[in-house]
Amino acid sequence: VQLQASGGGLVQAGGSLRLSCVVSRAILSTFWSMDINWHRQAPGKERELVAATTNGRPTMYADSVKGRFTASRDNNKKTVYLSMSNLEPEDTAVYYCHARLNSGAELWGQGTLVTVSS
Repeated sequence: VQLQASGGGLVQAGGSLRLSCVVSRAILSTFWSMDINWHRQAPGKERELVAATTNGRPTMYADSVKGRFTASRDNNKKTVYLSMSNLEPEDTAVYYCHARLNSGAELWGQGTLVTVSS
């Protein structure tokens, strides 16, 4: 199983971006059972959880992004999205997708950089 994140870029404050995390080399049932999360790491800061998705459960969000970010899953495409709106300079970070399998194994994607200019 592999994760590949994409969609980052440079955007002005108040703008929007949508990140994608494609899960490859996994059968559909495996994808469906995976917890898939978005984390981010800003320069000089620790990595933090942004959104946590599990099929059949409400998505959980960090307080700092509630109302602005929406995580969604397309099970047929084995893809998880993070739609970000009303972006702030404080959202500048490398965004990572992370998965936890039923076996307990954990996987990380390579990260995609989001830069928000003021």
